[in-house]
Amino acid sequence: MPIPTPFHSRTSAVCESYEWRNWSGYLAAGLYEPSFEREYFAIRNSAAMIDVSPLFKYEISGPDAAQVVDRLITRDSSQCRVGQVMYSPWCDEEGKVIDDGVIARLDENHFRITAADPNLRWFQDVGYGYNAQVADVSAELAALSLQGPNSRAILTEVVSGIDFDQLNYFWLAHGQVDDGRQNRTPLTVTRTGYTGDLGYELWIDPEHAETLWDRLFEAGELHNIRPMGSEALEMTRIEAGFILAGIDFMPAMHTVRPTHTRSPFELGLGWLVDFNKPLFNGRRALLEEKERGSRYRFVKLDIEGNKPAENAYVFDQREKNIGWVTSAMWSPSAKKNIALATVD
Repeated sequence: MPIPTPFHSRTSAVCESYEWRNWSGYLAAGLYEPSFEREYFAIRNSAAMIDVSPLFKYEISGPDAAQVVDRLITRDSSQCRVGQVMYSPWCDEEGKVIDDGVIARLDENHFRITAADPNLRWFQDVGYGYNAQVADVSAELAALSLQGPNSRAILTEVVSGIDFDQLNYFWLAHGQVDDGRQNRTPLTVTRTGYTGDLGYELWIDPEHAETLWDRLFEAGELHNIRPMGSEALEMTRIEAGFILAGIDFMPAMHTVRPTHTRSPFELGLGWLVDFNKPLFNGRRALLEEKERGSRYRFVKLDIEGNKPAENAYVFDQREKNIGWVTSAMWSPSAKKNIALATVD
């Protein structure tokens, strides 16, 4: 049975629809009102808050932490400086994507990785023999995503110790939130998100989650802030062209047939594969794929007319089936149907 997140006392109080989803074993609001339109437009025009606490969170620390991360991901972790964040997939030995996520370098030998799927066993296997520790800190951090064009103005009122005008995309900073009683609680802010808009993600001790929610809503009232559920989030990530594990690709650990797996190149993530570093999981297989070519290609489509594209096949001009749609929606911003698809 799904369990509540640290923000549940606040999300349940404003969830008029009573539409809940099971997100990694946690209760997550699908939408807060009978329709999700106002949540979607809050992201694009003002600001919205999404409870992303169900994300899996892992920390890798110790003298060899950087080596473990470098072996794990396809990007060069040495290019990630302290205070910087990078996005990367990680692969099995066949070069097929197990998952993708965000890697934050908290200190020289301390990294935090967020993921959609449970990866603890895999991370520990990769780190075997290294002088580094892999810890699951998922329950030790509450996470809130504040997204939209007014998000910076709201955070400036709530969080002290951070110059948000200087916090660049995919960087992090440490600050404090005032609970209104002159008590300051530490939190970490990353300029990241899953909406394609200006946004930030806030990481805080679960004990202070409710205070953070209250302070943001108080400061965001004049900025038309709204809570946002997973349905509106799904719309914004499709518009941004962001992939979702289990929807746009099947993680390698969950597949039985080799044809169901995908490499970074087949997901449009080839630019994240760094062959300049000598060792990482899947390097040899990915180098061979780069030389011979990939089986599939990930594409973004405009759909003519008002025909829904969900669960649709893709055909070429000779009416030969060459692929299928993985995600689709009517985009209020583009005023057309758009889709993400896999093709030969």
